[in-house]
Amino acid sequence: MSHTALRSNRALVVAIIMLATFMVAIEATIVATAMPKIVGQLGGFTYYSWVFSAFLLAQSTTTVIYGKLSDIFGRKPVLISGILIFLFGSLLCGLAWSMASLIVFRLLQGLGAGAIQPVTMTIIGDLFTLEERGRVQGVMATVWATSAVVGPLAGGVIVDTISWAWIFWINLPIGIVSIAAFSLFLKESVAHKQAKIDYLGAILFSIAVIALLVILTEAADAKAWVLALLALVFAVAAVLFLLQEKRAAEPIISIALWSRRLVATSNAATLLAGMALIGLSTVLPMYVQGVLGRSSIVAGFTLTMLVVGWPLAVMLSSRLFRAFGIRRTLRVGSLMFPFGASFLLFLTPDSHPALAGAGSFFMGFGMGLISLTSIALVQDSVEWSMRGSATASIIFARSLGNTLGATVLGAILNAGISHYAAGDAASSLHDVLNQPTGLSELAADPAIRTVFDASLHWTFWGVAVVAVLTFLSAWLIPVGREQGRASVTSAATETSH
Repeated sequence: MSHTALRSNRALVVAIIMLATFMVAIEATIVATAMPKIVGQLGGFTYYSWVFSAFLLAQSTTTVIYGKLSDIFGRKPVLISGILIFLFGSLLCGLAWSMASLIVFRLLQGLGAGAIQPVTMTIIGDLFTLEERGRVQGVMATVWATSAVVGPLAGGVIVDTISWAWIFWINLPIGIVSIAAFSLFLKESVAHKQAKIDYLGAILFSIAVIALLVILTEAADAKAWVLALLALVFAVAAVLFLLQEKRAAEPIISIALWSRRLVATSNAATLLAGMALIGLSTVLPMYVQGVLGRSSIVAGFTLTMLVVGWPLAVMLSSRLFRAFGIRRTLRVGSLMFPFGASFLLFLTPDSHPALAGAGSFFMGFGMGLISLTSIALVQDSVEWSMRGSATASIIFARSLGNTLGATVLGAILNAGISHYAAGDAASSLHDVLNQPTGLSELAADPAIRTVFDASLHWTFWGVAVVAVLTFLSAWLIPVGREQGRASVTSAATETSH
């Protein structure tokens, strides 16, 4: 497989990538805002969480598959196909007549969304050098930050003034414009060869990942025999998948690629960072509202500092690369992660929310440097025909880390509640948390607030431990000065072709 990068208008391509990324990035927050209204019309509150889980399962599972397909057929056809599937799913979601149908259509949406992030990031890797990529990824990070702010507002306005269906249908014009613009402005020439697609590997991988993610998301509620059956399915599918990948001519996941030290350590650091960040995002707002007794707006502000730190780090990364080198930048960035997490350990019921915001900012700054540097290094360590797979492996690691983190840290919180609140006290605490105004009521009750404070600190320690492990993993990423210079030279040479 050979590839020739033709003269794409890079500024226009980045603008289109931003548009397509925004469409997927805003999905979680805009749907979350509209869900109460949707449930009120469709019913089926029992399946509430599966509206989100179905989307994330499909997206996480297909990320690696789309990365491989983009290496075989080129970035543009795979990306456009993914957007088309996403748009078809969006159209059907707006037409859903029941919660079950909505979940099925969200699954279809997720199947398309799995293409958008890994392939667009791979395109950036194709078009820009390592140093240029820092600036471009900084711009991309602002898309995610903007979506976190705009999503809830847009969701509320759409649901109150038009119809909940339009939170899905709003994707249609954005997606159509993206497809037309990619068709016109993204130029690539791929010298095709006869490629055997590893369909069996893709199916086995999907079965294994879905079984694992269902175990993680339903661990607290599912019966033991169901979890045991899913664990068996996961184990059998995983073993068969590994055997298949060793003998496949064009494996979906190259075992040789994923076992390279650079790729393996980058994926490990990204997975652990994803675990810590989802824990921070889930637990910190609860602490600010339930223990500090502040409003949801103040709680949101503490997390906003995360989405300030992340893009700021990415935007500064190209300057940091030049001033200090890639190796030092990565290591200092990874040190910011446990440094930020340590702020959480010092929170008390009398603390100012700014302390929580500072911890959030430093963790976001560290994540920005870890994320960008690991993606850039992994992309530049492989040839064009493996870059899609390598990029997708990082995205997949982060998604899996998010799912793992939500499950593990949720279990730690429940264990803390059980430890500090015996019997009736634990159930009364859960009853309060299940009320719409539960957190404000909790903050007003000193006895329950003390239990909640102690329980959340168990979770903060969990976040801190994972943050330290992230730091150690990042130090294991093999980055030498020569390798960094070679990566920049290699990327510059390829871009000039």
